[in-house]
Amino acid sequence: MKKTVFSLSLFLLFTVPAFTQNVAEHAPAGFDSLRTPIPHGRIDTISYHSATVGSPRKALIYIPPGFSQQQKYPVLYLLHGIGGDEKEWLKGGTPQVILDNLYAAGQIEPMIVVMPNGRAMKDDRATGNVMAPDKVQAFATFEKDLLNDLIPYIEKNYPVYTDKDHRAIAGLSMGGGQSLNFGLGNLDKFAWIGGFSSAPNTKAPEQLVPDPAAARQQIKLLWISCGASDGLIAFSKRTHEYLQKNNVPHIYYIEPGVHDFKVWKNGLYMFSRLIFKPVDTATFSKYEAEGAPAER
Repeated sequence: MKKTVFSLSLFLLFTVPAFTQNVAEHAPAGFDSLRTPIPHGRIDTISYHSATVGSPRKALIYIPPGFSQQQKYPVLYLLHGIGGDEKEWLKGGTPQVILDNLYAAGQIEPMIVVMPNGRAMKDDRATGNVMAPDKVQAFATFEKDLLNDLIPYIEKNYPVYTDKDHRAIAGLSMGGGQSLNFGLGNLDKFAWIGGFSSAPNTKAPEQLVPDPAAARQQIKLLWISCGASDGLIAFSKRTHEYLQKNNVPHIYYIEPGVHDFKVWKNGLYMFSRLIFKPVDTATFSKYEAEGAPAER
């Protein structure tokens, strides 16, 4: 009997940590600084035909260090804001630097990151009046382009998994609203969903999650973050309150900051550390949700 108890104790000692998810800490100083002595991924530009738009469209793709055609990868679709295009994250957020550093530290799963142009129209440049009705509508139209054109292109041309458990979507501002709208509206396509400072295009919570029970069963991680001084925080807050009321597990993280890349880069840093890994919803309540956390 003593031997059995001892064996069970050893089993628990060595197996429980493997299923324990730690809280993803706020990004430390230097997380977005280029480090030369580590392996680096690369940024590719692709052109895919969009039947939705009726013309070729461009996207950027981050290929992780050590990429191999013999290995399959999960995919994160990373979306930009209303004034940007497929290059906005690259110019303002240096995601390749953030991800390279996380790979070097062994803190994220190997993944491909696709940065598309979320303005699905023939002239998709971020020029002129970006608030024009046709350009705003193009952000909603991008849902069809993403599902019917871009995702099939990626799955045909790159060694990636094709199931929802290996597909994530996240974005900043307008792209945050898109990510919540498209992700929660297509629970058969995305299991990992993140909105960073989501904009007014975010649907009302009752529309986003009309069936809380289904959301609880199908979502692996739902992430909502925002700067405490962001004028758009109300859209994140109302979504959080609805999810909380309906017992839909999610992370609600409020940090010091406004509507800028300082907040969005940290969102990418924290979100990317959690996706495509075992999830422990018991840790979700440990994230800062009541006002701004202490300065770090």
